[in-house]
Amino acid sequence: MKKIFAVSLISILASNGANAAINWWERPTVCRLDPTDCYTSMGTGYDSEMWDANSECWGMKLICPEALKREEYQPVPMGKTEIAKGTEIKQDFNTDILNGDCFGVRKTTSNGTMASVDGEYVKVWCNGILENPDEFLTNGEITYGTQPTCSDLAEYGYVGIVNNRCYGKYYDASEYFIECEGDDLLPSRIILLNGADYNAPSGNAPADKSAADKIFDQMESVSETQRQKYFDKD
Repeated sequence: MKKIFAVSLISILASNGANAAINWWERPTVCRLDPTDCYTSMGTGYDSEMWDANSECWGMKLICPEALKREEYQPVPMGKTEIAKGTEIKQDFNTDILNGDCFGVRKTTSNGTMASVDGEYVKVWCNGILENPDEFLTNGEITYGTQPTCSDLAEYGYVGIVNNRCYGKYYDASEYFIECEGDDLLPSRIILLNGADYNAPSGNAPADKSAADKIFDQMESVSETQRQKYFDKD
């Protein structure tokens, strides 16, 4: 037994002697982290000093707080695997796009005129149209709740059509009257006033459709009488 131990000890000493000239951190028996970077280039929006254990590489993306489901006030570093799963990221945000010093912008479509809210796309209104906007985007503003109707917009002289890269075209109330029906977004018609005051009281205006029909019937009767009087019958 002693003989076997002595042989083993001699073998170990001989081995250490052979590796004496090799630095310990360069020896093959030492475990080292893979120095590979997670991303080809890391600048703004990345923490290149953090180790992504799940992906086994260096560097984490900084995700903007508004893109996360949990309440945060600062950008949060996340690994590639966690980002790919998307369980902590709101469905309305794209974490491939840099937003200042972090990643995560609200998804848009149709040249930025529509934005994703709770998985559905809503109109991006031109700045200043919404009374209480919930969020400001590059092209304008959005509301998370009930979208404005034709009447809501017409009150301020707007019509809900595309205006460059946002919705809401202005019509001067002194030149146009926007007529709305029900809760539709688009007006039933836009009336060119040609200098007339649409809201001015008119003393001889018919009170209802029946009265208006009566006036037209009278006009038609007078016209027929005059035609018979001044034009020969052939």
